[in-house]
Amino acid sequence: MEAGFKPLWRRATARPLYLLAGFPSICPMPSDASPAAILGQPLALPCGAVLKNRIAKSAMSDSLGDGRGNPTGAQSRLYRRWAEDGLALSIVGEVQPSPHYPEKPGNLVLAEDADAGAFRDLTRSATEPVADLWAQLGHAGALAHAPISHPKGPSALDVNGLTCEAMSAAEIRALPGLFATAAARAKSLGFTGVQIHAAHGFLLSQFLSPLFNRRTDAYGGSIPNRTAMIAEIVYAVRDAVGPAFPIAIKINSSDQLEGGLTETDALEVLRHLNATPLDIADISGGTYFPGAKPASDSAGGGPYFTDFAKRARAVWDKPLMVTGGFKTRQQAVGAIASGAADMIGLARALCLDTRLPNRWLSEGGDPDFPRFSATVAGGVTAWYTMRLAAMAEDRGEDFAMDLQEALESYEARDATRIRLWKERFGG
Repeated sequence: MEAGFKPLWRRATARPLYLLAGFPSICPMPSDASPAAILGQPLALPCGAVLKNRIAKSAMSDSLGDGRGNPTGAQSRLYRRWAEDGLALSIVGEVQPSPHYPEKPGNLVLAEDADAGAFRDLTRSATEPVADLWAQLGHAGALAHAPISHPKGPSALDVNGLTCEAMSAAEIRALPGLFATAAARAKSLGFTGVQIHAAHGFLLSQFLSPLFNRRTDAYGGSIPNRTAMIAEIVYAVRDAVGPAFPIAIKINSSDQLEGGLTETDALEVLRHLNATPLDIADISGGTYFPGAKPASDSAGGGPYFTDFAKRARAVWDKPLMVTGGFKTRQQAVGAIASGAADMIGLARALCLDTRLPNRWLSEGGDPDFPRFSATVAGGVTAWYTMRLAAMAEDRGEDFAMDLQEALESYEARDATRIRLWKERFGG
């Protein structure tokens, strides 16, 4: 497959026309470029697509679906607002190829009988202001939401409160076709690219991690074997969407777990994936393994993964997006100017201020991050998720929940959506 594909993908016209501090772009940048000019520089991808600037909304567990796998009008309005406020790219988090292994009941599902009108309203709303919208294709595997799933991973596990069965050989062989079908459907519904989710402890991340993957067949053991399924999915997706459609991957710099994927392992994974028809890698880290600390709780006050991204330049010759810990324009500009990143992924910052991209592309100004006097397990994630919902419903100005209130609202909403999910998909 690779031999027949490379002539289409590695086109001479897709090569960047200039290099500044190691990152690709499409026109020269003066040595005394302003912060706004650095962030405003377009980015050419190997497939030929061009992103209009260097600021992206990274995939979060948006949990903005209707509980039946479809987008809502509120979700469409929020993504339009982000596009109007200057983002080059938004990535919709946790779009499921099937309803069987979701991360949460607020995920979107690219099912055959999906509400095409609702999906097209989302993609039209998010792209009409001249922006890109990519679907993050995910499969939660062992971390699938148990009330609406039957968790399965590369290997059977019963550790630290996480229990799952092992996927059968037939189920594993079906994965490339599952992702390829979803990618083709995403393209037909108006998404302008896809991101394959291989981070944060979900299924493809589980294949990479020796903590989750204890297989002894062609998909376990060595790093090339543990990477093989992702490569197969990438080639299947490329065949399904054609040579000019962006394909990204989100990947961990490490699992931040004892016995999990290390940074050395992750560099070797990127080395193998560099030969596949991917367009950009989004560097992140950490997992949702029970009891694991999120990266945001342990990685310091600045961007978390820029040092790893700099090391990745030795094994990865395509654009890099870095997500995690960017709180100021200075940090974002520094990551690009240093060559660590070609694209900056923002998540929580955009839950605080949708107008942030246009501010960073003009006069500047940084978001005001909240400081919580006490923590509640799961409360910070719930707070940002519920704030996102309030913004989608034009209630962002009035949002005043504390962590406990946010967690209770989050769990109550999930309980309602679980019932809706089961009504539509069974289980």
